[in-house]
Amino acid sequence: MMFLEFVLAFLIGSVPTAYWYAKYVHHLDIRQHGSGNIGATNSLRVLGKKAGIIVLFIDMLKGLIPVLIAGKLGFTPENILLTGVFSVLGHLFSPFVGFKGGKGIATGFGVILAFSPWAALISIAVFGIVLYFSRYVSLGSVCGVLAFWVYTCFQAGNSPKMLIIATVLAALLIISHRKNLARLLNGTENRLSGKR
Repeated sequence: MMFLEFVLAFLIGSVPTAYWYAKYVHHLDIRQHGSGNIGATNSLRVLGKKAGIIVLFIDMLKGLIPVLIAGKLGFTPENILLTGVFSVLGHLFSPFVGFKGGKGIATGFGVILAFSPWAALISIAVFGIVLYFSRYVSLGSVCGVLAFWVYTCFQAGNSPKMLIIATVLAALLIISHRKNLARLLNGTENRLSGKR
């Protein structure tokens, strides 16, 4: 049962929301526009607010639903979070688009929200504060992930497995932003448009 849930989580996570939405609604390949990323931020920039919100919501559900199912099946907290890791892996390495994918933040947030609403609240607060002052979505995302990791470290107690899984999840999401972090360091990262 656990193995099947992990497979299901990966398959749900691998749904390329932005790619399919752009293809069937706007008749374009979003990989050829903007940053080329198949995620909510690029959908927002290329296709507009409506597309960005729809992609964000569906991508978040891709992480939330498998974790909720794992909870209903009576998985341990460690295996519930591990289910979320498989959802994020599906998003990052979708077999529907050549085992490539988005950055995983929306799906990762869905995982965190279903696993620990308090961790999600802290993460979104940190994301919002960093985004407000910096206007960098990538920096806000990375800081939000780090906030989740720190919170989980304090809450994990005597569970090394939980710490390892939380670290793997955080590492996957941060590594997916490695190009953004490099651009931040050399000052070429794109800021979110609009005034504070």
